[in-house]
Amino acid sequence: QVQLVESGGGSVQPGGSLRLSCAASGFSLSINDVAWYRQTPGRQRELVARIQILGDTNYADSVKGRFTISRDNAKNMVNLQMNSLRPEDTAVYYCNQGWIWGQGTQVTVSS
Repeated sequence: QVQLVESGGGSVQPGGSLRLSCAASGFSLSINDVAWYRQTPGRQRELVARIQILGDTNYADSVKGRFTISRDNAKNMVNLQMNSLRPEDTAVYYCNQGWIWGQGTQVTVSS
């Protein structure tokens, strides 16, 4: 079965950190571009970060310098390290590869 499963979401205070993980089954993430998106109610899903096959990365301007996307090919996973979190980072975060989406994981940043 082809699927992506996110984990690592939760609640954190402003300035805190979280690490999201995206695990793939049924296919290899190492030979695909993989991206993290996020969505809040009433807004379109927006691209947060993308990692290409050869490792090149790109980020939304709002997260540059705070978030880092990386691969763990041995575990067939892609991670998103999120530091210096802000209340505006609150959203459901989704892992994506092509037409495949995970179910999402909630991140809440609040004091």
